[in-house]
Order: sequence, then C-alpha cells, then structure tokens
Amino acid sequence: MSKTGMGMGLLGLSTAEEDIYRHFLRNPNTSADDIHLRIHSAKDTVHAALDRLHGLGLLRRTDAGDVTPADPETAVDRLTDLRLRELHHELQQVTQSRRLIAELRAEQGLRAPAPKGVERMEDLAQIRDRIDDLAFFAREEILSVEPYTALTQENIDHARPLDARCLRRGVTIRNVVLKEALGHPPTVAYLRELTAQGARIRVAPDISERILVYDRHTALVPADPDDTSRGALVAREAGLVANILALFEKIWDQATDLTALIEESAEGAAGLSAVEQSVLESMCRVGKDEIGARDLGISVRTYRRHVADLLRVLNASSRAHAALLARERGWI
Repeated sequence: MSKTGMGMGLLGLSTAEEDIYRHFLRNPNTSADDIHLRIHSAKDTVHAALDRLHGLGLLRRTDAGDVTPADPETAVDRLTDLRLRELHHELQQVTQSRRLIAELRAEQGLRAPAPKGVERMEDLAQIRDRIDDLAFFAREEILSVEPYTALTQENIDHARPLDARCLRRGVTIRNVVLKEALGHPPTVAYLRELTAQGARIRVAPDISERILVYDRHTALVPADPDDTSRGALVAREAGLVANILALFEKIWDQATDLTALIEESAEGAAGLSAVEQSVLESMCRVGKDEIGARDLGISVRTYRRHVADLLRVLNASSRAHAALLARERGWI
C-alpha cells in the first residue's frame, strides 16, 4: 500500500501484482527469479502476476533477460483506460436492466408505460453532464454539427480526454464545423489532432444548426435555435431522430473535408507571384502601407491593390484576419 493510502487495486491490480510492479520500480533491470521470496508470496501466484503485468505492458524483459517497469504515468494511464472500459461495459449491462421493468410489470398483468420520446433540459450544467454521459456510453457513432467560430482552451481541455477515449474504443466521430473556425489556430490545431486520431471532420461555409446524435437513437438539439441558453431537447423517438439524422447527412454531404481544404489552401500559396508573396509577408510584418511599399520598391497604390487581392484570395475580413489565415495555411 502506498503512503497516501491509495493502492493500485483501484485500477484492477492484485496485491501481488502491485507489490511486484513497485519492486521493479525500486529495482529496475533486475532478475525476477527470486521475486517470490522478496514479496513473500507463492511461486504460482507470482508467475501468474508476472504474466499479467507483462500482458498489460507494465513490465518488459530486457535483452539480458532482466525485467524493467513501465514509467508510472504510462502504467497508470493504461490501467485507467482498461478500468474505464470495464466500467463502461458494466454500466451498459446495468442500464439494460431497465428492460426488466416490462417483464416485471407483465408478471403483475400490467402494461409498461410508453417511454417518453422527448425530454427538455434547461439547466446548462445538466446539459453538459448529459452530453458527457452520452459520449461515454456511445458504442458506435457520434455525429455533430457545431457552428462555433472558436474553441476556448477550456473547451478543448474538457473535450480532449472524452474524444480520445471514444476514438480509442472504435467509436466513429463525424463532425461538421463552421469554416470561420479555421481562422482560429488553436481550434484548427485541435481539429487536426482529432483527424489524426481517426475522426472525420468537414467544414461548411454557412451553418446555424446545432446537432448531436449518439448511436443513431438519441439526439440533442437546442430548444430554441436562436437562443441556446434556453436549454436543449433530448429526443429518442425514432421518427424524430430519423429526421434529425437526415438533416445531418444533408449538411455532411454539402460540406468539405477538413484535410482536403487545408491541403488546398496550402497549395494555393504556390499560386502567388513573387510580388504578392512579398506583399503578404510585408503586410503581416509592417503596420503602414507606405513603409511596406517603400521596402518593396513599389507604389503605395500598387501595394494596396495587392493587399486587396490577398484579402480576397484568403477570404479574410481584415488584414489581421488575413495574417492569421496565412500563418495557419503555411503561406508565411
């Protein structure tokens, strides 16, 4: 047991397994031949514990035949993920026990009441908790349309472990975001991170819908599309969910793949002339047109014409926005 009183049993290790792992943390690259004597346990128990620790990746053998332990952070992360998967499976079985209600009512000769098809939630903290729960219990697919223009670091830090765990256990994630969000580097970086992990993300130039669908049987939409602070509707009625799914697929089909869009934008830089490239770099570095034009040896009027062309090519609303997009696309 650790000095804090919290052992690794909480993460699924037996006492012998924890003792062995801790022994090799203190004595890395040593032999396992007499480990049963050191932890005062039977040989059979120790051999079984060693096999499981090797299988979990918490121990590995060196070329010399000695044993070395995994880094504690790696070990705890692996055990945590394993334990969460086990708990996820157990909780799924527990929630399925609701089906017993109909059977038990049948024993009474009573009919089970029809399940409610739509639930309204108005408390924002409760809505966030429900979204987290639905993501945790998702087994096959999470679909979303999210018209945000930027994600805060708090948003990203909250979403990252949930999204990563879903993708690790094989849940398909398809997400449509607003094109304007590509002007926010932290948001783009996180979207690319998700894509690298297997998520499929598309971009639409003009979306206002907010949609979340889990495993094609539970959907969340705003109670008032014009005012998301008024709560959300949780729909499970098959016909209603089917219509929401159809709307999602329509938006998805009309959106552009994020990776293709980024690659296309990067390739676009090659189409700039030498002067345009110089103006772009100057525009991002110099505050006044007169200074930029003088540095490049062109007239202020010509300089400003190139700036206007660059704003149009980048689809930027301002020079600051253009500089942000150019950096994100690797043009400068």
